[in-house]
Amino acid sequence: MNAQRDLYDLMGLPRDASQEDVKRAFRRLAMEYHPDRNKAADAEERFKEVAAAYEVLSDAERRSAYDRHGFAGVAGNGQGFEGFEGFEGFGGIFDAFFRGTATRRAGPQRGSDLRTTITIDFKDAVFGAERELQFERVERCANCRGSGSMPDSRPASCPECHGAGEVRRVQQSLFGQFVNIATCERCGGEGEIITDPCGACRGRGHRRVTVKRIVQVPGGVDDGAQIRVSGEGDGGSRGGPSGNLYVLLRVRPHPQFTRDGTDLVHELPVNIAQAALGATLEVPTIDGDPVLLEIEAGAQPGQVFTVRGRGVPHLRGSGRGDLLVRLTVETPTRLTAEQRALFEQLGESFGTPVASDDGDSGGSLFGRIRDALGG
Repeated sequence: MNAQRDLYDLMGLPRDASQEDVKRAFRRLAMEYHPDRNKAADAEERFKEVAAAYEVLSDAERRSAYDRHGFAGVAGNGQGFEGFEGFEGFGGIFDAFFRGTATRRAGPQRGSDLRTTITIDFKDAVFGAERELQFERVERCANCRGSGSMPDSRPASCPECHGAGEVRRVQQSLFGQFVNIATCERCGGEGEIITDPCGACRGRGHRRVTVKRIVQVPGGVDDGAQIRVSGEGDGGSRGGPSGNLYVLLRVRPHPQFTRDGTDLVHELPVNIAQAALGATLEVPTIDGDPVLLEIEAGAQPGQVFTVRGRGVPHLRGSGRGDLLVRLTVETPTRLTAEQRALFEQLGESFGTPVASDDGDSGGSLFGRIRDALGG
C-alpha cells in the first residue's frame, strides 16, 4: 500500500465520517475494484488498498490511533496492511460478490406460451369465421393434482439440502473464505423428493395432452395477423397461471380480389370497343352480389373506378373499405375477316397505316394500340 496516501483520501471520505459512511464507501469501492468485476491491471492492488484502509477505519481503536499518529499508529501489530483474516464486514461484501443466485423453494410459475399457424380462406379473413384448433399442451396431472406423488403418498424432505432447496459450500479464495450458495441438484430447489411417483405422469406432475378449441377469427384480419387466446397455453406449476396460445393466420389468395389495406382491388378486363365507346358492366363483389359499373367512353388502361363500402371491414371500428376496379384493356389477338376489315376502315379514318395481309404491322393501328397498352 502507498504509505504516502491518506486513508480517508483513498476512500473519498472526510475525517469526521461515520462508521456507516465508511462501510458504504468500502462497499462501493470494493465492487468497483474487485478483480472479478474490474479487469484493469491494477484492480487487485487497488482492491487490497481499499480493504486495508477499511480494516483500519472500521475499527474504533485503530482509527483513533491512525488519527493521532498516522501510519505509525497502526504499524507493527503483526497484521500491517496486508492482513485480511478476521476482517469484520468483509463477509457481507464477499456475499454480494460470490453468493449464488439460488433461491429457496420457488413459488407459482406461469406456464409457457404456445404458438400455432392456421390457413383460412380470403373471405373468412374479410368477414370473420370460427375455426376449430387441435394442439398439444402441458396440463396439470389430474391423477396427482400436480404433486407428482401418488394420491395416498406425500413427498419427503430432500436428504441432501434438508428441505432448504439450496446447499452451502465454504470455499477459500485469494481474498479469504466465502460461502457459495447453489440450488440443490438432487431436488432441483424444491426441497422435497418424490418417493412414490404418480403412475399417470411418472412423477412429473404434468402431462402432455391434445385439446380442441374453437377460435374466433375477427373480420378484417390480414395475412400474418396473430390472435392471442388467453389461458390456453401450457399449464402453470405450483398453482401458477397458464400461458397463452398465439395463432398465426395465413390467408389463401382469392382468384378475383387482392387487398390494399381495407380496400379490395379487382382487375376488370374490357375490349377496345368497350374502352373507346363506354359500357355498363357487371362487377363481382366479395359479398357475392355483383354491382353494375358505368365505364365512360374513352376509358384508359389502368384507370380505377371506386365502389364505396364494398371492401374489408375495419378491424377496429365501424365501416368498410372500398372496392377498387382497375381496367385492363385487352387487345384482340385473332380477328375474323369481317373484324379485320372493320379495323382497317377505322385505321384509314384515323389516317394511320394498317398492317398488310402478310401480317407486317409496320406502323399499324394494332401496333400502336399494343404500344399504348404496354404489349
